[in-house]
Amino acid sequence: MALIDRFLASHVKRGLLHVTHANGEKRTFGAADPDMPEVAIRFADRGVPLAIVRNPGLGAAEMFMDGRLIIESGDIRGLIVLLKANTLWEAGRKSIEPILPLRLLGSVSHRVDRINMARRSKRNVAHHYDLSDRLYDLFLDADRQYSCAYYTDPANTLDQAQADKKAHIAAKLLLKPGMRVLDIGCGWGGLALYLHAKTGADVLGITLSEEQLKVARRRAADGGVADKVRFELIDYRELTGQFDRIVSVGMFEHVGPPQYRTFFRKCRELLAPDGVMLVHTIGRMGKPGVTDDFTAKYIFPGGYNPALSEIVRAYEGLRLFPTDIEVLRLHYAWTLDAWYDRTVAAKDAIVALYDERFYRMWTFYLAGAGTAFRHGGLCNYQIQLARSRVVVPITRDYIVDAERALRAQSG
Repeated sequence: MALIDRFLASHVKRGLLHVTHANGEKRTFGAADPDMPEVAIRFADRGVPLAIVRNPGLGAAEMFMDGRLIIESGDIRGLIVLLKANTLWEAGRKSIEPILPLRLLGSVSHRVDRINMARRSKRNVAHHYDLSDRLYDLFLDADRQYSCAYYTDPANTLDQAQADKKAHIAAKLLLKPGMRVLDIGCGWGGLALYLHAKTGADVLGITLSEEQLKVARRRAADGGVADKVRFELIDYRELTGQFDRIVSVGMFEHVGPPQYRTFFRKCRELLAPDGVMLVHTIGRMGKPGVTDDFTAKYIFPGGYNPALSEIVRAYEGLRLFPTDIEVLRLHYAWTLDAWYDRTVAAKDAIVALYDERFYRMWTFYLAGAGTAFRHGGLCNYQIQLARSRVVVPITRDYIVDAERALRAQSG
């Protein structure tokens, strides 16, 4: 039995995977399961199995992107689910990893890349967020929220779930008219504009993406609120002044562990004595680790999803009160499902915009990420911190009450 066959036989137990080798030999792995997909793949040449065995995640991605790993029945999401759902994080089985020398090399390179000094941060952000506006319009919601939505009901639309996410965050910020709010990593400006529209707060959004900045400023100008919702191209480390509230959604993943302490120290410096801040970030439910090779190479260079312990250690000793910590488990899986479905529906437009290889890379990214939240060890953390022990109510009822009030507002 070929090495790839032994590899697949050990990892695929539930669900069916049919494999056709380059020489025409066929193999089937696993067992039929109504809760698992059935997928048929073909290796275009003999180099494909070796690339996958050498580094499963990156190898499978690149072979798929290059059209050498061909899916003949099913789709890339089904293939990834077959592999990941058979190694559930909570079951304690080891996930699929590269062979030892490559794993050690990758661990070293990821830790070096995570240093994330200011110049590198801007380059890393541009790698992903300065892609064509048209691409993001094709798979995101109308407000271009490129982070985990909040599903009060799994059946909700993506647009509804993203609106509910903004309400959930606004409720935790306890905003009042005229408050000064800092949005670190403001994206295309949707949250900043929402916070002003719903609460009357003045918002400064900062980003390292020149393309996002253009869109955010245009939206504020078009809405006639450019004097109340401002956007700047600046690193958070260079900011001065004080803010009543600080919010950061989907940015902390790009800070890098060596800079975590710097991030929270700077936020405390910027936060008013009665201020409140909220950090919304992808996180790992287990111990600290490293970013997978595919994501680090093609999607988020310099990116890293922190363990909760790494976040807590970073603000310990800074006299910030952890006033609320919420764990969102399946919300991002549902979000990514919606993004994946929209991407597939927009295949022709994406291929015309880039090419077939980019389309395959993007679907691999979305499918892999969604599976990591549904079957792996990823989640989202919302961490609320304050400089005062009394500024936030002592029960969580206020969050639900404020959310309901925000949703009841028109517009």
